[in-house]
Amino acid sequence: MLYAGNVVSRTGEDQRQTLSFGVRVQNLAYDKCIEIHWAGEAGEWRVLPCHFAHPTGQDGEVWDAEAVFDSSRERLPGGIAFAARVRMAGVDAWDSNDGRNYTLAADAGLWLAASQPLLNVRVHARLALEDTFVPVTVAVHTSLQARQVFVRSHEDHSHVWTTRECVFWRRHWERAHASGAQNPSAAGTAIWVTHIPVQHAWRVEYAVGCTGAAGVFWDNNFGTNYVVAREPLKVMTLNLHCNQEEEADAKLSTVAQAIDDHRVDIVCLQEVAEPWEGGSAAFAENAAKKIRDRLREPYHLVHDWSHRGFGIYREGSAILTRHDIVVKDAGYVSSRHDAESIHSRKIVMAQVNVPCVGAVNIFSVHLSWWKDGFREQFERLAAWARDRATPEVAATLLLGDFNAAPDSAGYAQVMAGGEFDDALVQSRRRETGETAVNGSRIDYIFLRKDGALEARTVRRLFTPADYGRVSDHPGYYAELMPRA
Repeated sequence: MLYAGNVVSRTGEDQRQTLSFGVRVQNLAYDKCIEIHWAGEAGEWRVLPCHFAHPTGQDGEVWDAEAVFDSSRERLPGGIAFAARVRMAGVDAWDSNDGRNYTLAADAGLWLAASQPLLNVRVHARLALEDTFVPVTVAVHTSLQARQVFVRSHEDHSHVWTTRECVFWRRHWERAHASGAQNPSAAGTAIWVTHIPVQHAWRVEYAVGCTGAAGVFWDNNFGTNYVVAREPLKVMTLNLHCNQEEEADAKLSTVAQAIDDHRVDIVCLQEVAEPWEGGSAAFAENAAKKIRDRLREPYHLVHDWSHRGFGIYREGSAILTRHDIVVKDAGYVSSRHDAESIHSRKIVMAQVNVPCVGAVNIFSVHLSWWKDGFREQFERLAAWARDRATPEVAATLLLGDFNAAPDSAGYAQVMAGGEFDDALVQSRRRETGETAVNGSRIDYIFLRKDGALEARTVRRLFTPADYGRVSDHPGYYAELMPRA
């Protein structure tokens, strides 16, 4: 056990009790189960699963758990007894305070293990692209007689360390309790807080220090410092098969679920259907709009259609993004602009302002097969992307259905131009050194080589093993980071 918290707060006439726990385990196997077994004053034992929080030095990991109870719905647990259980590599282990179990009175505050009188708690191991600071909460046992608590940090391997003082958060337990407990808590722990500004950094490394009666005491995450890494830019492409799937509407919900689960930043969709008849009312049935309307977060939508699909649909392409759109455009790259011809191919483009990256040009692409005009269509697309790659543009991405297998003349044309990298090949080359181009895919994520981003991970979605089939195409999901 590293720490445990028992805090009671009041809102109006109702009370809320929050239990929190932190456990450090030695990482002896990937497959592990960490649980808190606890009982309140009623004596009923319960099991609270822990979740991975962050790695530590000495081949360790911290796992944490939290449970919240509201007096308007249930009896509050009050004081608790608890122990930690780990099941790993087929072996069970317990920390039960030498068989006596740990105890923590109601609203005692935060208890720290004797071995950790200074501890960085509620550690944030990941930053979203839009985050501008790292919050830091430090628990300090009164035995240290803290005069100053501080954080030393540096960004992106710069090794220029900055010191930032923490503030003694006197209101923490005062605001949380109705019966007059003060900070430091009954558990003998005070809470100090600060935040580390990150601006455009992708990685922040830091340690927590405390100046007290016996000198300086450090929490450096058991020898490796704390590291906060920014989330990658997450992109996805999928051909929706123009409403030709059985249970097509339910499959749109599956697509929305995958976007939510991965918190995808930019989604490119092809064969986006809406009714041919109906004027402006047709957009209410637009497949991309339906997906957007089912997402947990707000997304911007750019859409346009190319031609009549399957006789009854306007068939087009779309871009969904969580980030602000600076410019949007659409245009035919095919010689034909006839709405009655499936060889009329219009591309949708958006310039997206991505935090910590800058302007990113996105093209949602659906080209014809080689015999139906691929060569001229890609030449026009590449020229369009080239013209849009102005100095302020950090990266250019072409995502979609290119109707060109890896062994085709179309793929050879893309590679021969020397402007673009295949994200899947790029990620494999980085991970394993493999450079072979193989497979039967026709959907791609291409990155202009002069851009600031590279693919770290690319994988297929909407396969039998991952969300199930939603189209006659798989989807492709990629995580992009600044070039090393």
